[in-house]
Amino acid sequence: MTTQRTARAFHLAARPHGFPTADLFAVDESPVPEPAPGTAVVENLYLSVDPYHREEMDGGWELGVPLEGRALGRVTASRAPGLAEGDLVLHRAGWRTHALVTPGGGGTRPVPAYEGVPLTAHLSILGGTGLTAYVALTRTLEFRAGQDLFVSAAAGGVGTAVGRIARLLGAGRLIGSAGTPAKVARLTAELGFDAAFDYHDGPVGELLAKAAPDGIDAYVDNVGGDHLEGAISTLREHGRIAWVGAISQYHSAHEPPAAPRNLFDIVEKSLRLEGVLVRNHPDAQSELDALVVPRLRSGLVVPDVTVVDGFERTVDGFLGMLRGENTGKMLIRIAD
Repeated sequence: MTTQRTARAFHLAARPHGFPTADLFAVDESPVPEPAPGTAVVENLYLSVDPYHREEMDGGWELGVPLEGRALGRVTASRAPGLAEGDLVLHRAGWRTHALVTPGGGGTRPVPAYEGVPLTAHLSILGGTGLTAYVALTRTLEFRAGQDLFVSAAAGGVGTAVGRIARLLGAGRLIGSAGTPAKVARLTAELGFDAAFDYHDGPVGELLAKAAPDGIDAYVDNVGGDHLEGAISTLREHGRIAWVGAISQYHSAHEPPAAPRNLFDIVEKSLRLEGVLVRNHPDAQSELDALVVPRLRSGLVVPDVTVVDGFERTVDGFLGMLRGENTGKMLIRIAD
């Protein structure tokens, strides 16, 4: 079933200093691999570019080898039990047109046969992005119906998923921050947020206090820095913080911003701050699917994605995501 004879893969050619640039990446071409016993060849359809990839550029990724990222593809040749030609699979050998995968290895798993569910959902609301949001809410925050929630970077991949899932869980007042007036408007008009603000409009703590005059119960942090400080100020006693990411320091890893000045309020208010690692919750995927799939089929929930077309534009999509040009999950479509 292989439709192409040449495979292409992005490599990292050099480490970044500050905001990354396109010249740090290179493309390598090679013949499409042949499957060895126990493996299958996948032609990728969609690639995911994620904020954590920026951190990987500082040392997690090796130079001169194909990069790692989530991907959705179709099996074109297989010598692996359980994977047949034509099967759709999720895996972590992204940033390339073709991948050699092993069932169960590297996050490889067949895509469930959910009729009526868009393929993009498997890399967004049902994928690692949605799973992170679900774990942050249900495991880390122990979120309950009626509770008030603040989400930073609320128009991004994880942020939009948090908003969608929090609504399904019966959230009370839902507040988000974003980086442009258009995104702020979309949060309240289309994504179910009760209030939102542009963090460029003033001190985050003041903007959040205005949006949540009675305080908040919980916070999903995708930013860190002044957003974390503002949330600590606004949280009620015994509030909880699920820390997912720190966009504010991704491009200054060697000189991170100063810690929030009010960290001791965590003690004064009996707050709880916990980092979110999806790998600690392997049983969460089935719960997420059970919650979201029926709503996807009914149209109550739609995948929040921004799609860039063309493998050659993968880096453009990645850098655009880092600049905040996406609403929802940023995906690269490289085949139908």
